[in-house]
Amino acid sequence: MKKKLLLVDGMALLFRSFFATAVHRNFMMNDKGVPTNGVHGFLKHLLTAVTAFEPSHVVCCWDMGSKTYRNDLFKDYKANRGEPPLELIPQFDLAKEAARELGVLNIGLAGYEADDCIGTLAALFRHEADVTIVTGDKDLLQVLEDSVQVALMQKCIGNYKVYTKESFIEETGIEPQALIDIKALMGDSSDNYPGVKGIGEKTAYKLIREYSTVDRLLENIDRLTKGQQTKINESLEDLKLSRVLAEIKCDVPLSCSLEDADFTLLHERAREMLKLHQIRGIEPLLMKMEKREIG
Repeated sequence: MKKKLLLVDGMALLFRSFFATAVHRNFMMNDKGVPTNGVHGFLKHLLTAVTAFEPSHVVCCWDMGSKTYRNDLFKDYKANRGEPPLELIPQFDLAKEAARELGVLNIGLAGYEADDCIGTLAALFRHEADVTIVTGDKDLLQVLEDSVQVALMQKCIGNYKVYTKESFIEETGIEPQALIDIKALMGDSSDNYPGVKGIGEKTAYKLIREYSTVDRLLENIDRLTKGQQTKINESLEDLKLSRVLAEIKCDVPLSCSLEDADFTLLHERAREMLKLHQIRGIEPLLMKMEKREIG
């Protein structure tokens, strides 16, 4: 029987959970003065995903610092983002501890983003396991493969839009990897890289549907409108740089075997962790999972 691997974008779950309650200044301080709102939501997302997808193996991936190789290539990469809120900072380590005490393997590597680790693990294990990636980041759709699906978090915990390679192609008219070329053309205001000035999402999709890749587009640039030719020629270096920045690396030097990610929910350790950090409201999810295991 083929194994089922769940790859969790820990950064996406934690950030989403933190800001969902931080807007009301509801930081859920414990008696040590440490905020737990982000970790509380992170655990709800994580346990709900485990319940929904029933994996045999689980890995939670993390950024390890704010600087990566992309900053070496382009100093303004993500420069538009401010420092994380003070109330979030102690929750990075706390979320990793919480995942570990549930029995989940944490993975991260300095110089790379969580997305790169996810892409690498998906590529590494897709022949051994059916892979599900849980994230809120559409960039990860580029790593869709025959045995790799992406569950994009929607509003409300446990609500996902699940993409397979086939459903993505049917919806967009492009191959998953062509998302890299789309982002190269249109840029990304969130990650703060330029793309081609004057080319937006609609035009980018139109061009890539027709030419498949940026390289093929450039080979046929004389077939484009004069306006498009001018825009691309004036932004050629930005286009090439943006394509490199947009691509999720799937060859990060991670030392991890599928056996390392074998998952068994550690009920007692999880309860001790919740008690220690005074994270309330998670116990019912643990009990529900325990009953399913017994049943």
